[in-house]
Amino acid sequence: MFKKNRKIAVAMSGGVDSSVAAALLKEEGYDVIGVTMKLWHGNSSDERCCSASNIEDAKNVAEQLGIPHYVIDLQKIFKRMIVDRFISEYEMGRTPNPCIQCNKLIKFDVLLKKVRELGADHIATGHYARIKKIKGKYLLKRGVDGKKDQSYFLYNLEQKNLSKTIFPLGDLTKQMVRKLAKKLKLKVADKKESQEICFVEDDFGKLLSPREGKIVDLEGKVIGKHKGYQLYTIGQRRGLGLARKNPAYVVKIDPKNNILTVGDRGDVYGDDLTAGELNWISAANIDVPTKVKAKIRYNSPGAEAEILPISKEKVKVIFKKPQFAITPGQSVVFYDGDTVVGGGIIQ
Repeated sequence: MFKKNRKIAVAMSGGVDSSVAAALLKEEGYDVIGVTMKLWHGNSSDERCCSASNIEDAKNVAEQLGIPHYVIDLQKIFKRMIVDRFISEYEMGRTPNPCIQCNKLIKFDVLLKKVRELGADHIATGHYARIKKIKGKYLLKRGVDGKKDQSYFLYNLEQKNLSKTIFPLGDLTKQMVRKLAKKLKLKVADKKESQEICFVEDDFGKLLSPREGKIVDLEGKVIGKHKGYQLYTIGQRRGLGLARKNPAYVVKIDPKNNILTVGDRGDVYGDDLTAGELNWISAANIDVPTKVKAKIRYNSPGAEAEILPISKEKVKVIFKKPQFAITPGQSVVFYDGDTVVGGGIIQ
């Protein structure tokens, strides 16, 4: 894909995926360096991507592969651009996805600029996604492994990002990656995957300012108390503590009045949504009604929908079938087959 004399920086988290990505590029003859971001202080759990132990694992793998390794401290900018926004969104009763924002603003922007200072032409990661250049344009496509495809988290990358990015694992399955890690005798071959948001410790409320408030039904009748609206999301059932004939689900969050509205499961379904903060990859803009498959969360299989443009900044999305828990703050991502058309933030 690229000239062999180009230097490639691999964003190494200390996990098996990024380690195999680095190993594959090294085997293919590229000049590879490993870079690990230090994003948050005080992480001790291996389940968080920038813990001290994961940084050490990345360093050990780099040493095993015989490549230079650098730790880049981005804590201040990460707090300002990602953590502060995360807190602000929750205070507004929305449920953000910080990993998506981190990819756009930190990993494929700030970090990309940093590795250029180290002489690297491109950045590579262990994401399960693919980039294809067609007629001079870079397209983002699903990873071959449908269960691990991570294109959803990458929809807001632009041409300038995609042109400098490599996903070595896009054509592989997770099972194949594990086998490669063992074949190469990488020290992290059997390591578990990171699952948690890197800056959220066990007590999520420590980042926020929750206070008790009312829980009401759809008629506005008070039926209980909640521990702080920031601790709940649309469609949530657990943790409400209500004695009710049918399970209660969060239908609406009112941050101004500190009120949760709950209803039955059927009350959480919606036919449409409005999205803003749009990014289009395979098109300059969507200015006519367009049929797509839309995912309103990472683990969603995607649903048939039609995009109706409202303005350059907003679209309305109408689903063929009602969708469960359309959640403000989350991302909706649009697909044409295995190609990411673009996406935006649900408003």
